[in-house]
Amino acid sequence: MRVCHWSFAFLVPGLWWTAENSQWGLHKRFGVALFGLLVFRIIWGFIGTKTARFGSFVKDPLTVLAYLTGKAGSAAQTIGHNPIGALSVLALLGFMLVQVGTGLFAGDPYDGATGPLNALVGVATADALTQWHEWFYWVVIVMVALHLSAIVFYAAAKHNDLVSPMISGRKIINDAVDENEPASLGRFLLAAGMSAGLAVWVAFGAPPLG
Repeated sequence: MRVCHWSFAFLVPGLWWTAENSQWGLHKRFGVALFGLLVFRIIWGFIGTKTARFGSFVKDPLTVLAYLTGKAGSAAQTIGHNPIGALSVLALLGFMLVQVGTGLFAGDPYDGATGPLNALVGVATADALTQWHEWFYWVVIVMVALHLSAIVFYAAAKHNDLVSPMISGRKIINDAVDENEPASLGRFLLAAGMSAGLAVWVAFGAPPLG
């Protein structure tokens, strides 16, 4: 999951740079790679390790409210995402999916800068999705900025280092908190195979199967 996380950090600015410099071939490859990683993260959110599963870290509104008001107590300490961090993860994944999804269909076939699924929609639809793709990127950037601001806030105000565990994969916890389970190679290969297969299929324009 750390590789997936840092790949997002590389691909998002990389997509901006390739678009600004009209490197459309590389831009499309980066976009398809991001799509594959997002699909992998969603699949891993159901079959992955404990801290990666949505059912483990996404909390109900009352739990989120208790965390915000400081009423969660010491029992709220856990490895992985806190209730607010969970909302941030869902928002980032959702917004990146919108950005990638519009990009897959966007573009103008006359200048060659088209997404791999552009041929599946009409010109008017492609134009509308292109406009969405151009301005919605800045919504993603705002979410990334908020995400980074939260990391700085937790480090400065709460002395909670969120970066080191994302680099080393280790976090110091007390005895009352369960360790994370090791990743299952079989489930990882299943998620990687499904996401890579879907990304390749999309890269080739989603041809009919069979």
